[in-house]
Amino acid sequence: MNEGRRRFLLHAAGAAFGLVTVPDLLHAEGSAPRAQPGSNVGETAPKLPHPDSRFVKEAFFYEKLDRRRTRCRTCPHGCVLSPGETGICRAKANLDGRHVSLSWANPCTVNVDPIEKKPLLHFLPESKTFSLAVAGCNFRCLNCQNWEISQVSALQTRNYDLTAGQVVEQAKKYGCRSIAFTYSEPTSFYEYAVTIAEEARTADLRTVWVSNGFIAKAPRDRLCRSLDAAAINLKSFEDRIYRELNGGELQPVIDTLVAMKQAGVWLEVINLVIPTWTDNLDMVKRMCGWFVGALGPDTPLHFSRFSPLYKLTHLPPTPVETLLAARKIARSEGLHFAYVGNVPEVGEDTVCPACGKTVLARRGFRVLERNIEGGKCGVCGMGVAGVWT
Repeated sequence: MNEGRRRFLLHAAGAAFGLVTVPDLLHAEGSAPRAQPGSNVGETAPKLPHPDSRFVKEAFFYEKLDRRRTRCRTCPHGCVLSPGETGICRAKANLDGRHVSLSWANPCTVNVDPIEKKPLLHFLPESKTFSLAVAGCNFRCLNCQNWEISQVSALQTRNYDLTAGQVVEQAKKYGCRSIAFTYSEPTSFYEYAVTIAEEARTADLRTVWVSNGFIAKAPRDRLCRSLDAAAINLKSFEDRIYRELNGGELQPVIDTLVAMKQAGVWLEVINLVIPTWTDNLDMVKRMCGWFVGALGPDTPLHFSRFSPLYKLTHLPPTPVETLLAARKIARSEGLHFAYVGNVPEVGEDTVCPACGKTVLARRGFRVLERNIEGGKCGVCGMGVAGVWT
């Protein structure tokens, strides 16, 4: 095997932000890229072509029903599947009466990212994270920014053979301090992700869950035992909006936020502010009031700018003034760390809640100035919430 097939061919991209990507030339050692024939799987076409058995794994959470049907217990949708059908996520299937994951060791995207891209601003700043995704998602967000991989099955994407052990090896090889499950929805490739997380812990690597938070209790509890940090998207604070905009429900996401906080997972929350959908400042105020009471004032909240994508291209980008107003509300409700995301000119500086001095100055994904030592403000010595070392 030549050297080109034994290593990742890393390309610098987004150099202004210090971003490194691993493009489609990726080869795990001993593997090669593969493309499976496309198929219209999912709720619109229940018949499933027989997948390659190497990339199929028995699901960790499900129950058997009558007539060889199965009920998925990975997320609150609880899809009931007959043989040959896939769930809403397009990643779980009933194969001849067996409930399986189609997302085992077959990521479609692998990159080395700055941790700030997730976005996590209080978790190992300036470190690299080994980021990966498998196709699929249990939501149908009208604004999805990664619909090319989230709204299809792993049977429809160009994938790579990369075992959990190889993921851990490659993360260490490229100097990453963590592994991030991101880009698509990691709940849809739960078995693969949680296995990686459990192996990573034994290798002194941290793991990061970038997710919509729509996961059932039992799999969430298992995940939290090996998870270090999470960036959870709280889409809105109204159930009606969750159903119409995202194809989900609010309460299970709230349950996930509270459970992760109680489990000691470092948590940061993202709220995408979409004009006409989630830009109601009265709703933002209610959300922030709940946030402080349930998650505490030291949990970072990111108000992220919307860009017209996918099925909402007719909407304008979020006005910066709206994002600043949301941040002002969050601070007035008692949040210590409220950020504005996707607006580089505004910045995402971390300020000491005690003395008001900037402890981390940022632009984009870069840290420009650091005035924090051992998790304490370099000016007044007050502890700043986060995972710094």
